[in-house]
Order: sequence, then structure tokens, then C-alpha cells
Amino acid sequence: MSFQKLDDLGHKLEALEHALAILGADEATHMAVGGGEKRAEAMSALAGMHHRQATAPEIADWIAAAEQETLNEEQQAALKEFRRQYTNLTCLPVEFVERQTAARMRSEQLWRDLRAKNDWSGFLPALEGVVALVREEAALRADVLGLDPYDALMEQYDPGNRAADITPVFAELKTFLKTFVPEALAVQEARLAKRPLKPLSGSYAIDRQRELGLAMMAAVGFDLTHGSLSVSHHPFCGGVPSDVRITTRYKTTDFLSALMGVLHETGHALYEQNLPKAWSHWPLGKARGMAVHESQSLFVEKQLGRNPQFWRWALPVVERHLGEAWSIDDILPHVHRVERGLIRVDADEVTYPLHVILRYELEQELVSGRLEAADLPEAWNSKMRDYLGLSTIDNPADGPMQDVHWPGAAFGYFPSYTLGAMMAAQQWAALTRDHPSADEDLARGDFAAINDWRRDRIWSQGSRWSTPELLERATGEKLNAAYFTEHLKKRYGAA
Repeated sequence: MSFQKLDDLGHKLEALEHALAILGADEATHMAVGGGEKRAEAMSALAGMHHRQATAPEIADWIAAAEQETLNEEQQAALKEFRRQYTNLTCLPVEFVERQTAARMRSEQLWRDLRAKNDWSGFLPALEGVVALVREEAALRADVLGLDPYDALMEQYDPGNRAADITPVFAELKTFLKTFVPEALAVQEARLAKRPLKPLSGSYAIDRQRELGLAMMAAVGFDLTHGSLSVSHHPFCGGVPSDVRITTRYKTTDFLSALMGVLHETGHALYEQNLPKAWSHWPLGKARGMAVHESQSLFVEKQLGRNPQFWRWALPVVERHLGEAWSIDDILPHVHRVERGLIRVDADEVTYPLHVILRYELEQELVSGRLEAADLPEAWNSKMRDYLGLSTIDNPADGPMQDVHWPGAAFGYFPSYTLGAMMAAQQWAALTRDHPSADEDLARGDFAAINDWRRDRIWSQGSRWSTPELLERATGEKLNAAYFTEHLKKRYGAA
């Protein structure tokens, strides 16, 4: 049976993916400084083995033959996803992948060095090379997939998402935010005038913060027998569903920074830990793309972790671990802080989407050839002034050089961040319709019914549906910006 051959292949690929994921997580957390060269060799060899096995020519024959076999519903869904994955993996000639990988690595290494020096002119030739290769990749993928070039890039991160659907939703959100950001800042200023901000004590031992993080992880549903918490330069969620590795970074002056990082990564981890185990060796059993993954992490961080009801339960937990008593009225101004800024990763819930929309618009122009890399600083500054009233004209390090995505050739990825935030708000609205006592549950620290809803609607579905289909099945409607804007108005607008 040809499906059986695909099933066997799935087990072999899963084993290689497991090894690569654990080696990658270890590299970022525990690997000795001198281990880098051999680790890169080992991971490169394993990645090569994986790619060769996943793109072997005979797989096309197995898929075609399996489509003629009598399969059950799950196997049919798995076969469809095997075909989608194989098509996307074999879009690009090996020669192109090698050229692009070399250019990407060179560009990323230059970026690390030159961003610190604010050296745009030194970095530009490398970025121009990457953009040329991204345009080539987009054309190659578009030809095979029958999609517009930018959609073909987005398909790699969020299957089913199309710019024609996303652009009007983003346009509506952008119009709202350009008016709402000043309003949210004014509301914040008025509140702080009545009740000045209580400063953090600035004395938070790392071991105590770690214990607080572990307690919060366990409370919201993380299975500590199938995962762990470590420290890394940049927080991430890695590993595999049976052994999820999440990380954070600590500041002894600010416990909220690490805690919010832990909650965000725990959201990713809950998705991974609750994927259908019977499908784990099939592409069908994997998480459905970056926007859905981001919606799960933002759900925990924003819908739960920044919800005032969550803090009614959480404040006694914080006091037990950190020895510091806070009132709900004193902690919320820290949890709900709004501030215009240049840096996307430091942005708050209100201003963050404008950073993403700016990049989404610029990268579409770059991919289509309407904008050249050399013109990025001026185009970036123009949009930043329009959307957030800030200038980056002599500061490319905090403008088009601030993210690693473009140096690393990751075009089509940025929309996932804001799509995830909008999807999280829409999921919370649907959940609270089905389960009206969700806020009361949060105030008691009871996450069972909330997690049951998410497990049923999102986690257990794996990659059975495209991103838009999964959201519509979970919430009863297509992506709708109104849920996110209402969420922001309720939390940050005038009472």
C-alpha cells in the first residue's frame, strides 16, 4: 500500500525533526560556546538528510497511488497534507536553495554586526541580494502553486491566507488605530493624573521569578512532565510536542517582563502539547501555521494574562513568590501600559499592529518590484511618521534594520503577528459566547473550561484545515477586525 509507505516515511521524518528541534533548543540554552562549529555541522547533516528524504522523487508516485486507495477520513486528510507539503518542498530547485541559504546566512551575519553600528550603506548590498532572491523564490513558487507571488510566500507560513483577504482587514484596523492610539494615550494620562503609577520595587531575584513562572505555567495548563523552562537571549518555544522547551529572560528590576514572556511562550507550548498524538508523524498532526500559533500565544498573554480578572487570582500568587503585595488598581497600569515607540518587539498591544502593517505594506512593494531596497529608509520613515508620529530618517538601525526577518529572507511572515492578535480576540469572543462565565473562571484561577474549548476547536485539529477555515470553524465566522478593535476599546479606551 502506497499510503503505508507515506506513513513509514512520516515516522522517519518525525525522528529527524525531533533530533533537529532538541539540538536547536539546546544550542540556544545550554550549549558550550566552543560547541558551535560541530553543532552546526551536525544540524546541517541532519537537515540535509531530512530534506533529501522529504523530497525524494518516488514520494510523488506514492501520493498519486495512495489517492487511488481506499482510505478512511483521517488518512484522506493526511494524504492531502502530505501532497501540500511535498509540493511546497519541491517548488525550489536544489541549486536555488543553496544560493539563497548562502546569501541569507551572509546577510544575517552582516546584519548582526552592522545594525549595532547603524551602517545602512554597508548592509544594503547584502539586503539587495536577498531581495533579488526572494523575488526569484516568489516567482518560482507562484508558478508551481498558481498563486500571486506574495501569496505564494505567505502560503509557507499560513496556508490559505491571501493578501486580497488580509489587506482590507488591515486597512480597517489601521484607520481605527491611527485615531485610537492618541485616545488611549490620553485616557492613560488622565488615569495616571488621578492615581500616580506605583513603581516596581526593582528587587526580584531570578530564582523567585523562575518559581513564579513555573507556577503560572502549571496553572494555565502546561504539562511539566512534557516540557521545561530555561533562559535564552530571546524568549522562544522550541523542542517537540512530547518535550516542549520554552525560555524567557529575566530582569531583576521588573518581574512583569519575564512573566509576560513566560505566559506568551506557554501559549505556544499548550498548542504543541495538545496536538493530536495519533497524527504526530504526519504533516496533518503539526500546528497549522504561524498566525494560528501566534493566536494561541497571544490568547494566553493578552486575553488571559492582561485580563483584569486574571490578576484577581494572580496577585496572591505573585505575593507568595515575590513577597510583594499589589492591589489590582496599582498593577493594571503596568500591565496595560501604552507608549509610542520605534521598536516592534517592545511595542504594546495597541501600537504593535501598526508596526506589522507598516512591514506588510513595504514587503509587498519590495517583492513586486515597486520598491527597491535602497529606498527603504525613506519609505519606512514616511509610514512611521504617518502611523505613529515618529521619525527614523537618520536611524536605520531602529528602522528597516531592526528585525532579522528581511536579512533572513523571511518575507510573508510579518502578517502572522497581527493576524494572530486578531484571531485571539475573535476566539475569546466566541469562547465567552459559549462559556459566559470565563471571566469568573479566570478570577478563580480555573482554566479548565477555557482550555477544553481551545483543545476542541483549535489544538485537536492539527493541520486538518487551512488557516481561514480553522478560524471560521472555531468561531463561526471569517476573520473580523471588529473583535480586536472592540477588545482594545474596552481595555484601553475611555470608560
